[in-house]
Amino acid sequence: MEKYLYLAVNLFALSYPLAQSFEHRIRFASNWYALFPAILLTGTFFVVWDIWFTYLGVWEFNPRYILGIYLFNLPLEELLFFVFIPFACVFIYEVLIYFFPKDHFKPLGKPVVFVLVPFLLIFGLMNLDKWYTSVNFILGGLTLLVHYLIFKDKYLGRFIFAYLVHLIPLFLCNGILTGGVTDEPVVIYNNTENLGIRIWTVPIEDTVYSLILFLMNVSIFEKIRSKKTIDTLVSY
Repeated sequence: MEKYLYLAVNLFALSYPLAQSFEHRIRFASNWYALFPAILLTGTFFVVWDIWFTYLGVWEFNPRYILGIYLFNLPLEELLFFVFIPFACVFIYEVLIYFFPKDHFKPLGKPVVFVLVPFLLIFGLMNLDKWYTSVNFILGGLTLLVHYLIFKDKYLGRFIFAYLVHLIPLFLCNGILTGGVTDEPVVIYNNTENLGIRIWTVPIEDTVYSLILFLMNVSIFEKIRSKKTIDTLVSY
């Protein structure tokens, strides 16, 4: 049964958001028209990144815990990760908007961008000898910057709140994948390509990686959704 572990983690992350997608208050399924293009576009970017880093030996996948089905030299479970995890993340984002209508974190939007973008870019450039650290931090800074240039602080408060909440399932799921509860990790990191700083068993870089994945999905999701709103208003 070990070979089903990575798949089980994916399904665990997806299960509750999918089951609640048709709940009458949040009606998450009504926004799938914007969600799935966001997942597809973002996922394509991340799959290319994943293929590249797997080729470079930045990480590898333990055959003990996967089905053994590969596409583009990546395990099937890794490809599903870029569908199921964004689905769950945007679900968290939408649920928090419903239950907390006031955007309490909006005042933090600009300060976070002005502090975090330079920090991520500079720190990434200072660690060019480490692939995961450098690429991850530089892309994290650029993703935040591009989002701000397009949307200003319109969605940043909502995103910051959702990002902080999502860290709980992030450390749970990634902790399982990085050997927190198993003899060997599912995803094996080459520690010469990262800082070697871990929270539980999760590399600190994973928090930035997840920020990029989450924010890219939210950005495209909100762009598509806002366009439909504008088109609807124009039609009237």
